[in-house]
Amino acid sequence: MARTPERMRISKQEEGNRPAAWCRTRGVSIAAWSLGCALLLCAVRASAQGIPPSPDQAGDMCRLSRLPICVRNVFQDEKGIVMSPLHAPPSALWWILPFGTATGIALQEDTTAIHALGVHPNRENDFDKLSTYSGLYLPFGASAAAYGLGIHRHNDYLTETAVLSAEAMADAGILDEGIKYALDREYPLADNARGGFWPQGPKGWPNHPSMPSEHAMNIWSFAHVVAGQYNGIATQAIVYGLAGTVSISRIIALRHFPSDVLVGSTLGWLIGGYVLHHRSLEHGSAVDISAVETPLGRGLQVSFNLSHGQRGQ
Repeated sequence: MARTPERMRISKQEEGNRPAAWCRTRGVSIAAWSLGCALLLCAVRASAQGIPPSPDQAGDMCRLSRLPICVRNVFQDEKGIVMSPLHAPPSALWWILPFGTATGIALQEDTTAIHALGVHPNRENDFDKLSTYSGLYLPFGASAAAYGLGIHRHNDYLTETAVLSAEAMADAGILDEGIKYALDREYPLADNARGGFWPQGPKGWPNHPSMPSEHAMNIWSFAHVVAGQYNGIATQAIVYGLAGTVSISRIIALRHFPSDVLVGSTLGWLIGGYVLHHRSLEHGSAVDISAVETPLGRGLQVSFNLSHGQRGQ
C-alpha cells in the first residue's frame, strides 16, 4: 500500500532552500529527458508503421468470449511499445527534441509552480474527485457501455472502438506503473514539493511515486482511440477537452507536478495511437507486405485492408 505523503509546508526557511531544490531538479532533468525521449520513440515508431489486422482476421479479435486473445493483444502491444526505440527512424527527432525540451523546462519549474498554487484542501479535494471520475471511472465505464451497446445492436465498429480503447488504457496502466516505480519521484505534497527522484534511496522505495500521471495517461490513450475511430469535430472536441480538463485538474489538486502530467499526457496519446494503428481494421497501412513460411519455403505475403480510411463521424 502506498504511503500518504506529508502535507507541503512552506516557510521562510524553506523558501531559502529553493535554490538547492532547483539544482536537484535540474540534475535529474537530463535523466528524465532521456527517458521521455526513449518512450516517445516507441509511439512515434508505432504510429509510422501501424500494421492493422486484415479483415480475414476479424474473427480473431478481442471479445469478452475470447479473453485470452485480449490478454495476448495487450501484452503484444506492450512489448512493441517497450522495444520500439530499438527501431526508431531518424525522423523521430522532430518529435523528440521539442518533447524533451518541454519536459526539461517543466522539471525545472515544477517546484515553483506548486508553491504558486499554495495549499487549499477543499479545492484540492474537489479537483481530485473531478479528475478521478473523469480520468478513470468515466472512460472505463464508457468503454464497457459502448461494448454492450455495440454487441446488442450488432455494431461491429462501435464494439471495436470499445475494445481498442480498453486495450489502450490497459497498455497505459501497465507502462505507467513500470515508469512510476522505476523513477520513484516524490509527490508534490511531500518534502516541500521538491520532486526528488529516489529521495530515500533503495531503503525508502517506493516513495509514493508521482511520474507520470496515471489519470492523464489513461484518459489521453482513451481519447486518441475514440477520436481516431470517430473523427468528427464534435467528438474530438469532447474527448480531447475532457482529457485536457483531467490533466489540468491533477496539477490543481496537487497530485502531480506539471512535468508528471506532461509526460503522462504525451505517452497516453501516443499509446492510443499505437493501439489504433496496430489493431483497428480501419487504420494503418492499406497494404501490408510480410514474410511467411510455406511448405515450399520462405515467401512474401501481401495483405490488402479494404476498410482502410473508413472512419466514423
